Amino acid sequence: MMQIFIVDDHYMVIEGIRSLLHAESGMEYIGHAVDGASCMAFLEENQPNIILMDINLPDTSGIDLCKIVKKQYPSICVLALSTYSQLPVVRNMLANGASGYLLKNASGEEILEAIHIVKAGGEYLCMEMAEALKLPQNTEPLITRREKEVLLLICDGFTNPEIAEKLFVSLPTINTHRKSLLAKLKAKNVAALVKIAIQNGIV
Repeated sequence: MMQIFIVDDHYMVIEGIRSLLHAESGMEYIGHAVDGASCMAFLEENQPNIILMDINLPDTSGIDLCKIVKKQYPSICVLALSTYSQLPVVRNMLANGASGYLLKNASGEEILEAIHIVKAGGEYLCMEMAEALKLPQNTEPLITRREKEVLLLICDGFTNPEIAEKLFVSLPTINTHRKSLLAKLKAKNVAALVKIAIQNGIV
């Protein structure tokens, strides 16, 4: 019996997948967690064959959680199930050990197919992500080294004057870097900038 565990904070998603698995012979839903902490607590006592894992969790990102799970329980297959279709998110999830990536608009048939494939030792990418990852990628970094330094300090809560002082540059220079970061990451404000940077694994 293939045991499946779900990590997602949306009960409609959990119930939908639970019903799907209940109707499928050879698969058993053994529980769910709504955040990273409860997931790790569950795994101390139980090791499912496969975890269906969301990216956006209340206390951590699925990207970080996947890395922790694979380090401590390498035999568990992690299959991402998310609304995020940004390529950096997909790449980081796969780099941290996920065996596949599904979008939440996937059909029940596709979810079951993905589960079977990863359980057999394969990898599964939904068609949209598989096609996107085959596209030639720009080898230039999305942001410059200096912009990343500024971004890290912004995420740590430093103000522009404080960042200018730490990096030994002028305040107008930092203002320029911040405007560039907002534009490149398509963020409306600093709060959105920080959220996007974390979700995309940039920081």
